[in-house]
Amino acid sequence: MRNLLEPDPTLLPAELDTPSRQALEAGADPREVAAAQPAASLPWAHLARQSLDAGDPVAAYAFARTGYHRGLDALRKSGWRGTGPVPASHLPNQGVLLAIHALGEAAGAIGEEPEQERCATLLNDCDPSAREVMGLA
Repeated sequence: MRNLLEPDPTLLPAELDTPSRQALEAGADPREVAAAQPAASLPWAHLARQSLDAGDPVAAYAFARTGYHRGLDALRKSGWRGTGPVPASHLPNQGVLLAIHALGEAAGAIGEEPEQERCATLLNDCDPSAREVMGLA
């Protein structure tokens, strides 16, 4: 049963995410995808993950921050007001959720613990099952 006091879930439009998701799944370079579709959070989240895996948390932070802001812009355009569910089960939402997760991880890697905690809280507030749904640690 849905909590009637909670806003409806925010579902980003597929056209925001699908082209970048398809390009990335086909093996395209995330830099090229981000340049071609800068409003999509997913390629920025991929760039952040690559940078974290390469041991460059500063670059990861910058990429994740870009994906985070692009995602918040998209969520707001879709009616999100800073609170309420953003389900990870809806594929177009995963780009922004991955960017939030990567931003938190990168913030922790550079010692910005308050930002790391804000990101963890935001991700959990958006969807408590996001980490599990998206296969994150």
